Amino acid sequence: MNDLSKKDLLFIGLMLFSLFFGAGNLIFPPFLGQSAGHNTWIAMASFFITAVGFPILGVIAVAKSGGLTNLAKKVNNSFAIVFTILIYLSIGPGLGIPRAGSLPFEMVVSPYLPESVPKSLALFLFTFIFFSVAYWLSLSPTKLVNRMGKVLTPTLLLLILVIFLGSLFRPLGSYGEPSKDYLANPLVKGFLDGYLTMDTIAALNFGIVIALAIKSNGVKDEKAVVSATIKAGLIAGTLLVIIYSLLAHLGATSGFRFGATENGAQTLTNVTTHIFGKPGALLLAATFTLACLTTSVGLISSCSQYFATLTNKVSYKSWVRILSVSSMTLANLGLTKLLAVSVPLLNAIYPISIMLILLSMFDKFIKENTLVYKFTILFTGVVSVVDTLGQVGIKLSYLSDLFSKLPLYSQGLGWVVPAIIGMLLGLGTMYLKPSLIKNEVNESSNLE
Repeated sequence: MNDLSKKDLLFIGLMLFSLFFGAGNLIFPPFLGQSAGHNTWIAMASFFITAVGFPILGVIAVAKSGGLTNLAKKVNNSFAIVFTILIYLSIGPGLGIPRAGSLPFEMVVSPYLPESVPKSLALFLFTFIFFSVAYWLSLSPTKLVNRMGKVLTPTLLLLILVIFLGSLFRPLGSYGEPSKDYLANPLVKGFLDGYLTMDTIAALNFGIVIALAIKSNGVKDEKAVVSATIKAGLIAGTLLVIIYSLLAHLGATSGFRFGATENGAQTLTNVTTHIFGKPGALLLAATFTLACLTTSVGLISSCSQYFATLTNKVSYKSWVRILSVSSMTLANLGLTKLLAVSVPLLNAIYPISIMLILLSMFDKFIKENTLVYKFTILFTGVVSVVDTLGQVGIKLSYLSDLFSKLPLYSQGLGWVVPAIIGMLLGLGTMYLKPSLIKNEVNESSNLE
């Protein structure tokens, strides 16, 4: 059997969508819309590239390569280990899990918190309960998470549609004026905002999951697996574009009525309260809490399973405990601060992920020339890391001054030109020094 039935293909496409659609996917599109105002759709056009396009390509790239480690090994073995660990840390305890714990607090507790109760204390108590439940569920991950996901994802989608339809009967207002970077360069700002969904990074782990799901349905031929992955990706991508568009529209119209907010969670709370009153906001908050809980359980479980394979000295259950406590600690930074801290990390990893994915799309033309991967990732990584260090106040004087002269550097895209140069240098070796390629292939084979 080399083809999936339409029903199975639809199910896998919806499964991929549910893997992508988490806390960040809920809060960033409405916040973008609120901030971009009448420039919303210019910003969303580039947001779709990094929040939808590259994630789908990432799933395909990993499916073609047979896993993230195999894809990263095309650079070298050491890079594969370090990069894979960074990916798991960023989608797990470094950001993904704490963010999933902070979001429901902003939705459920913060808007209704009495002034006499300190927000920091309330956040601690909420995250303690939230991660205690997540910890308990993660100790024995069973069908509970899957069942909750199958119920919650359709419910959440239906709820978003109801909110959007409600906004047609109770209009929020017109699109407002764009703020800050959305006024100066909405296209670049939208592109960078797509980083915050973390989906391109997450896709590097989801790709193998989708490939295995397809194979479990009887598809054995590798080309058929990749073809089915592409089709499932198109289903998930289309659904993401639709949902993001609805959320961005709600955010854009809310800016006119409510003004600026600190994050997208507050934006959505304002919208639902206006349309349905407090009962609507509470229903939305409860749904988001359960959705974020299942996301946290899934991330804690998958990250713990991966880290447990790295050493025999720390068991799976110990990793669950470590990740739960560390995630709760980071969640107490608050959603707004957490997002501010996460941006530099994502700015460092995202360009590398993008170029790794793009190179894999042209792998048949690159053939066995691993130097293309090495030069491209090296040039991209150096610029993105130096830029990230500068964002957190650590400036490497000579390099920082040199890189600041790169095209698009001030917009956060200084890595683009070096990445292209690295790629061209690697490709040049195919014609100038073919012996180098042969030596690289032999060296990689010996390492493996």
